[in-house]
Amino acid sequence: MRILVSGGGTGGHIYPAIAFIKEIKKHQPDAEFLYIGTEKGLEKSIVERENIPFKSIEITGFKRKLSFENIKTIMRFLKGTSLSKKYIKEFKPDIVLGTGGYVCGPVVYAAAKLNIPTIIHEQNSVPGLTNKFLSKYVDKVALCFEEAGQYFPKEKTILTGNPRASEVIGNDGNIGKRSVGLDPTKKVVLIVGGSRGAKPINDAFIEVLPKVREKNYQVLYVTGDVHYEKVLKEVNKVGNPDNVIIKPFLHNMPEVLAGVDLIVARAGATTLAEITALGIPSILIPSPYVTNNHQEKNARALGDNGAAIVRLEKEMNGITLLRDIDHVLLNEETLMQMKQSSARLGIPTAANKLYAVMEQLIK
Repeated sequence: MRILVSGGGTGGHIYPAIAFIKEIKKHQPDAEFLYIGTEKGLEKSIVERENIPFKSIEITGFKRKLSFENIKTIMRFLKGTSLSKKYIKEFKPDIVLGTGGYVCGPVVYAAAKLNIPTIIHEQNSVPGLTNKFLSKYVDKVALCFEEAGQYFPKEKTILTGNPRASEVIGNDGNIGKRSVGLDPTKKVVLIVGGSRGAKPINDAFIEVLPKVREKNYQVLYVTGDVHYEKVLKEVNKVGNPDNVIIKPFLHNMPEVLAGVDLIVARAGATTLAEITALGIPSILIPSPYVTNNHQEKNARALGDNGAAIVRLEKEMNGITLLRDIDHVLLNEETLMQMKQSSARLGIPTAANKLYAVMEQLIK
């Protein structure tokens, strides 16, 4: 079996693709893979670290208002489609999967035009322009949120969940804690702003950092690569408490998540799939800078079901953040209720569900 995968831009598009590739390998150890992404996105380094063959095309997204850049994007799309067809003819895949991001446009479109079975995987409750465009040409649209189905042809949609949810299951949380220097006997709150970080979350935490020293829980604080140096400078001004560990990025996130009691994060679909699969309570600060405000809609799906506290970015500050963390971690009843609510929303078998869709299409 030969599978071509494409997805890029952010970890939210890349990590589900990697998780799905790992699931396929469980069923088909001899399967061969090719990943098509861009040189500038996060996907190149992540995919190559997994020893998956990688090829690149150049593509950018459409501006939502009239712009000369859109003409350049059309030219890149045509060139990217042509190059994708070349890669596809060389690799001869049995199926092509797109997990989101601009790069999927020319790749999945080229595959559909070559009559190769195609699937797009939509992680969010509100899809972006690329997947809306591709839904006209692909065979199946795999969803993580039922709400997204209204944007696609009904006969093509199927609810599978996010493959990343399956990847976080079965890890040893104590090993995860030790790998980053945490004490396995104490509760942990993970604060993370996504693969590129989130400045408002960073600022709020730095504001109350001295007060965290007094707490009997631990904080694992993942800044994002782009903010790490600046955060360390601010932290050094007030001193780094012994119960706070700061990292720019985690390459073993599934392992670490297994040992976490609470997470403070954006409301990206992959993050929500992971934490609900593990039944982790959350404090969600949705990014307001995303298509159709989909992160807030994602977050409300958890908040309305008792699995999360939702705070808009405009109301986030250090005092509020620390109060919310204390409210969850220091109240056993609240912590247990939120864990149970989170677990009820999870789809831990998501990777296997998506594999079944792929297998059916190939047959």
